[in-house]
Amino acid sequence: MVKLSVPRKNNLQVKTDLNALAEVLSWFAQLYEPQIPRAIWLRCELALAEGFTNAIRHAHKDKPQELPIDLEVTISENKIEMRIWDQGAGFDLKQHLKNLPKPEENQTGGRRGLQLIQKTTDDFSYTRTADNRNCLLMIKLYCSENGSIQRKIADLS
Repeated sequence: MVKLSVPRKNNLQVKTDLNALAEVLSWFAQLYEPQIPRAIWLRCELALAEGFTNAIRHAHKDKPQELPIDLEVTISENKIEMRIWDQGAGFDLKQHLKNLPKPEENQTGGRRGLQLIQKTTDDFSYTRTADNRNCLLMIKLYCSENGSIQRKIADLS
């Protein structure tokens, strides 16, 4: 099994268009590394798709289609970091998560995206950046060849 000696970072910029999801998923599929367990990769793919569609449906709602959404995926030996930058108004993620109904109480079928991201990643945040954008950071840890995770989530902060 090949180990990554240095993190591999890849970027993509797409328009504010739900049809760009196919391009995002195709780009992400090309980044796959064999040392990443397939189940972990599929969870990351799901989180990335959910984060991207949330950016379009919520952060970029009523904004021009030409407004870009930037994505970045960094793959290192024991973790995958996915970032999505939007240009929306932003919100307090922690407060929003507290106010969401529990999955078993949610009968509407909507408002499950952040809960899905929370369940499929090991850590995630949504912060305002110095350039007046918002960054959704999603982190998924995975086991190295020897079966241990060398970094704990607390070390990532």
